[in-house]
Amino acid sequence: MISIIISIVLGILLGRYSGLPFTYTSEFIQIGLYLLLFFVGLDIGRSDDLLRIFRRMGSEAVIVPLLIIVGSIFGGILAGFVFGYNWNEGAALGSGMGWYSLSGVIIEPYSTELSAIAFLSNIFREVIAIATVPIIASKIGFLPSIAAPAAGAMDTVLPIISKATDQTTTIIAFFTGTILSFSIPILVKFFIAL
Repeated sequence: MISIIISIVLGILLGRYSGLPFTYTSEFIQIGLYLLLFFVGLDIGRSDDLLRIFRRMGSEAVIVPLLIIVGSIFGGILAGFVFGYNWNEGAALGSGMGWYSLSGVIIEPYSTELSAIAFLSNIFREVIAIATVPIIASKIGFLPSIAAPAAGAMDTVLPIISKATDQTTTIIAFFTGTILSFSIPILVKFFIAL
């Protein structure tokens, strides 16, 4: 975990103070992400227990994303009340579930302020998840560690989940992130329209 935080801080400092152009940063991030996901997939594919894992994860594959959706929406509503927003605005913000590049865009026609909050809160969710997934996995449990990144569990945070948990949890995290990614546009649009 310390190495992850150090890497992020060094990246921020280098990006801020080096004066280097970093023209192709997003392309390198995409390539790096694909490589990480490839190696996670390779590790999963090497498992002799892969079929057994797929059979065993039946109810967990549905329950985990459902609980994350409910918890994220409820948390968004509570945070909305604390900061003076309507319940539906809080629910829409909570429905972003870590997908910072999409939820803000969906909310933007409704409110530029809420769009910025959606973007920042989902960025913070992912950064906090990157730092806390190993702690959550070791102190609370493997399945709760999937809730921290929510949709990010299928891409950027998947390698961290894979390292901190086991193969079953990694597969559940990938499926959970996929289900959440499909539900985010529907839920955000639904709540912001109320």
